Amino acid sequence: MKTSDFYYDLPKELIAQTPTPDRADCRLLVVDRAAHTMRDTMFPEVLELLRPGDVLVRNNTRVIPARLFATRTDTGGNMEFLLLERKEDDCWTCLAKPARRARVGQTYRVNDELWISVEGDTETEGGKLIKMHYDGIFEEVLDRAGNVPLPPYITEKLDDKERYQTVYARERGSAAAPTAGLHFTEELLEKIREKGVEIVDVLLHVGLGTFRPVSAENLEEHHMHAEYYSVTEEAAEKINRARANGGRIVAVGTTSTRTLESVADENGIVHAGSGETSIFITPGYKFKATDALITNFHLPESTLLMLVSALSTREEMLEVYKHAVEERYKFFSFGDAMMII
Repeated sequence: MKTSDFYYDLPKELIAQTPTPDRADCRLLVVDRAAHTMRDTMFPEVLELLRPGDVLVRNNTRVIPARLFATRTDTGGNMEFLLLERKEDDCWTCLAKPARRARVGQTYRVNDELWISVEGDTETEGGKLIKMHYDGIFEEVLDRAGNVPLPPYITEKLDDKERYQTVYARERGSAAAPTAGLHFTEELLEKIREKGVEIVDVLLHVGLGTFRPVSAENLEEHHMHAEYYSVTEEAAEKINRARANGGRIVAVGTTSTRTLESVADENGIVHAGSGETSIFITPGYKFKATDALITNFHLPESTLLMLVSALSTREEMLEVYKHAVEERYKFFSFGDAMMII
């Protein structure tokens, strides 16, 4: 299968640049795989589509203000650092821009509280290993110094940084938001609980590989980026109990899906654990722990579009996307949603 098999034509004006005033005030395209139908509605109807006994699995990662603008301490040259993963001793892997100018031994000033020294290169194109120098509590320093790293297709300024966080974001560590969850409000989540649906949190820190295009034409040659995940014993127990009782496992977003599929065995039993996953889900994959999916609309030729195509077929998903374009749905992070049942 080729990357170009997942291309579709998207008019630029359908890329949502700002979030809706109300998180849940967006459209929902319901795709019924068994009936081979699709239906246009609004996102709050998720409540009606969920059943008592189902489990709604969501990713409670929190986006860190990972984008840092700095100036070189000796020459005043500008540099941008995008934090990727925290290592030991206040070191981070990051992307530097322009990377060729960020050399080992150089130091950069972010503000009066935070300085950066370049420690080495990484295997990632444009990747660097840097060390943070600061006084006080790092998380508080970073909150004041950093910026939320919005995806490259969003060109307008975000007035409220919390709108690029889910209302249940807890565990800091992502470079991008699990955007399917942005549509949920506390009120809607409470109604879902009252209906008898269990809400379970898992964790996957979203890396910038999410935005990287698939460079290989043949999918077998693509190397998926690794991301940190964690599933607790309590979460695994709730998911397994629901499935044993006939409930569906409904994933909120592709990140929750990748987490579930990384920790489930061939019998669909979810096991607690943590580590890094580089699972790459494409059509032909047999899902072990995901029965339904709530997701946004993804970029052409992206690994995320390949994942949602695996839930049905490539041909059916491209028809769904064609319908979404014709009906003027909004696409990507701040766009409308789809539920595949």
